[in-house]
Amino acid sequence: MAFLTDRKRAVGWGSAKSGTAHFWAMKKSSFALLILVPLFVFTFGAALGGGYDEVRAYYSRPFPAIVAALTLLVGFHHFNMGVQVLIEDYVHGIWEKVLILVMTCVSYGAASVGLFAIARLAL
Repeated sequence: MAFLTDRKRAVGWGSAKSGTAHFWAMKKSSFALLILVPLFVFTFGAALGGGYDEVRAYYSRPFPAIVAALTLLVGFHHFNMGVQVLIEDYVHGIWEKVLILVMTCVSYGAASVGLFAIARLAL
């Protein structure tokens, strides 16, 4: 076994062919969150402490509602991609596919609930 080269050990394992695209998607979403999270904190901070009617009036304006919605969408998409990498690294077999499917449903479900809540506040 000591005489096997790295190439000989890798033969037959194949390539996923999507690692680079996934890496760049994570980088793009993290950069978007780098901009969106401070915007969200400042817009959310302006509405913090107000009553329901004040918060509803604040989020009926387009800018805070759009920032909150974009932060939710990009955040949960980034979360989904990160959990997928974690599951692919540490879980194998049928449970890998099951957990990726479950976490994708949880991620998009939570994002849709958040978008629904923002839409209810804004409209």
